[in-house]
Amino acid sequence: MSALPGTCPSGDEKVVLFGLLLETNARMARDLSAELEATCALPLAWFEVLLQLRQAPDGRLKMSQIADAIVHSTGGTTRLIDRLEEASLVERQLCPTDRRAIHVAITAEGNRRLDDALAVHLNYLDQHLAGRLGASERRSLTSLLTKLNVPADR
Repeated sequence: MSALPGTCPSGDEKVVLFGLLLETNARMARDLSAELEATCALPLAWFEVLLQLRQAPDGRLKMSQIADAIVHSTGGTTRLIDRLEEASLVERQLCPTDRRAIHVAITAEGNRRLDDALAVHLNYLDQHLAGRLGASERRSLTSLLTKLNVPADR
């Protein structure tokens, strides 16, 4: 569908809102990434995987679950896990119930590095999120983003 003559769809509030979401995410991710790299020598993508594994009920996830959680392709996730495994932060394990499936589990070194990174992350969030939004604004933002994060087909 093309724009009507004389209208400027780039100024539509939905386009502006989406642009703000993208810009905010990109800026915060870039700044946090730089902070994690400088302080912990831990790339943001590694941090995201380690955090997902820490939050998993038994400290491990299937490769596809990791890819879904961090919104990466399966091929990109495999390469990412290869690098994390080389750094001794995760290990691959055979799934006890499905011989074809591989689990990825966080190691003791991965947990240690994640603890260091979480201290940096929390400091960043205090400065750039909690320090700029009040408690009710954070609750509202959490509610709205949670609502937007549910797939539309549900």
